[in-house]
Amino acid sequence: MPRRQGYALLIALVAGTAAFAAALAFGTSLITADRRSPSFDDGRARSVPRNPVPAATPAAPANAAGTWIVTWTGAPVSGEPDTESGYPGHVIRNTVHTSIGGDAARVTLSNLFGTAPLVIDQTTVNTRPVTFEGSATVTIAAGRQVVSDPVTVPVAPDADLVVALRTPAGGGPVTYHPNTHQTSYLADDKGTWSTANWRYLTAVEVLNDTAPGAIVVIGDSLTAGSGSTTDANTRWTDVLSDRLQHRYGIANQGIAGNRLLLDSPATRGGIGGQAGIHRFERDVLSVSGAKTVIVSLGINDVQQAPAEPDAGRIVDGLRSLVERAEARGLRVVGTTLTPFGGFPTWTPEREAVRQAVNERIRSGGVFDDFADFDRAVRDPSAPARVLPAYDSGDGLHFNDTGYQALGDLIDLTALSGAPKAGAF
Repeated sequence: MPRRQGYALLIALVAGTAAFAAALAFGTSLITADRRSPSFDDGRARSVPRNPVPAATPAAPANAAGTWIVTWTGAPVSGEPDTESGYPGHVIRNTVHTSIGGDAARVTLSNLFGTAPLVIDQTTVNTRPVTFEGSATVTIAAGRQVVSDPVTVPVAPDADLVVALRTPAGGGPVTYHPNTHQTSYLADDKGTWSTANWRYLTAVEVLNDTAPGAIVVIGDSLTAGSGSTTDANTRWTDVLSDRLQHRYGIANQGIAGNRLLLDSPATRGGIGGQAGIHRFERDVLSVSGAKTVIVSLGINDVQQAPAEPDAGRIVDGLRSLVERAEARGLRVVGTTLTPFGGFPTWTPEREAVRQAVNERIRSGGVFDDFADFDRAVRDPSAPARVLPAYDSGDGLHFNDTGYQALGDLIDLTALSGAPKAGAF
């Protein structure tokens, strides 16, 4: 795997501070952890037009050549706890890691879980100003999202990129994605705080005239990278992007705790997001440049309370996603459910459900093709458990080595073309 760009975040942070210096007079920096108790807002997405509007910024406008393809996504999860008033007077610096590069960019900002209009008066991509229908200020209605004007800015593949925005009057609850395994920043006139959350930003697209398209991965914590090293970009989707030599856009739509069939309940603070069957249109079918879908959901339906006791219902849910994707001409690859023996929620009955789902996937008829993640990571001497060398320590999530094994498993030729039989 290529060496990660360890200094990119620092460079982008310094540059981002300069871009906003006229708006904010930063005092002595104060670095703190960004932790709050959970809450849940069960809002629903409403789509907006995604037609590009020529940029009217100090930067040169993007031309219409090439195709818009996603280089990064962060699925909106819920309303951030204790943010009913938003972040008035704050600069939010979201650090994201690209898959493909391009000559121009546009960003999607979401107020999905907000209950009032959200005003953003400055937005930059790597310090380059971004506009919305020609204006630096945009108002996003509650429950809606907006797509920026295209702006010419070089976006490197496999690199950290900072999308910064300012909310002069706040507006909440803040639509966010927690547990990112990436360090971002929140700043006001009193200091700067590190955070593991992405706020308001849900997609970055690039103008690219050579990429075949994007691979969209919908999954749970194992797709989001829980257990991986922060800022190392060692999620299995990052490994896949490396193996594809960053020729395809990769849209990682993993949400920690996400289930296939049920929305995350209020008792869990909503941190698992809306169920895969409910967010599929927004987080998969609406992604720019999508060609192939990888579905890696179901283990939380098995192991979370209320646990799903019927393997057939899980399989039917997976098939429903396949049918919806194939109706849009997308190829669908699935994954088997990985072991969780040793995790506190494991029981013999739940293990039987997991095995039954995997048996149905392996027998064919669910996906166009599948990757047998279970066989790749299980302990041969204890098949209900993760191989110790891959275990992050909790019996469910993987370490960097485990995610490397998953990313290495994918047969790259299976991501396009006609369906074929058997696992890869």
